[in-house]
Amino acid sequence: MALGIRSKQKEDPRNGTMIQDEERIIKAEGQVFLRPIAAPSILGLYGFAGATLIVAAGLAGWYGPATAQAPLYLFPFAAFFGGLAQFMAGMWSYHARDGLATAMHGMWGSFWMAYGLLNLLFALGVITPPTGPFPELGFWFVSLAAITWVGTWAAVAVNKTLVGVLGFLAAGSTVMAIAQFAGSAGATVFAGWLFIIAAVLAWYLASALMLESVFGHPVLEVGKNKPAKEAPPVTFGLGEPGVMHGQ
Repeated sequence: MALGIRSKQKEDPRNGTMIQDEERIIKAEGQVFLRPIAAPSILGLYGFAGATLIVAAGLAGWYGPATAQAPLYLFPFAAFFGGLAQFMAGMWSYHARDGLATAMHGMWGSFWMAYGLLNLLFALGVITPPTGPFPELGFWFVSLAAITWVGTWAAVAVNKTLVGVLGFLAAGSTVMAIAQFAGSAGATVFAGWLFIIAAVLAWYLASALMLESVFGHPVLEVGKNKPAKEAPPVTFGLGEPGVMHGQ
């Protein structure tokens, strides 16, 4: 901001003579700063895909009978790749003005960090995992399912592949919640398969985003949907010139 003073003459109403009148002028000088960033969902989706696949493979029985050491090998990858990396992607999505990615990566990144910590406590013998129903963990998945179903609805405005990722993820969370409340091994296996499908779709979508950023044009089809409201590529709304919305 710059403050200036401009003088002009005006008539004095008291005696009709001309007097000098000073006007204070505020001159606004704005600068535009562009901050280009890569699509945060590239990292977020890869982190989600990796962590979900290794955990879901165990739920689906791909590793064979579970061992006492399994949580010890599981927690670092889940907590850091699926958790920390994805949570950071969620915060970068905030800077990209992407509300959906902020919510999904932030929430699931937090979950994977918590899940990794839970498995570390299991591995260290601090707490003992229950052999039957586990309603406490079931409520984790109730929350995840409720939020992810809304994310699935919002993804309709983005692309069909993201709808698939979040849809299978929400369905898996719903079934997993039921499995934990009922202590059902069959439901757990079914949830594992739903999570595996979500992980594969997430890997595909992350790959599509990465390839598009490198080649400068879409390489893999993701089924983009036309947004409900068209926005200019660079918007001057909300006093943020030069800010681009989304990824």
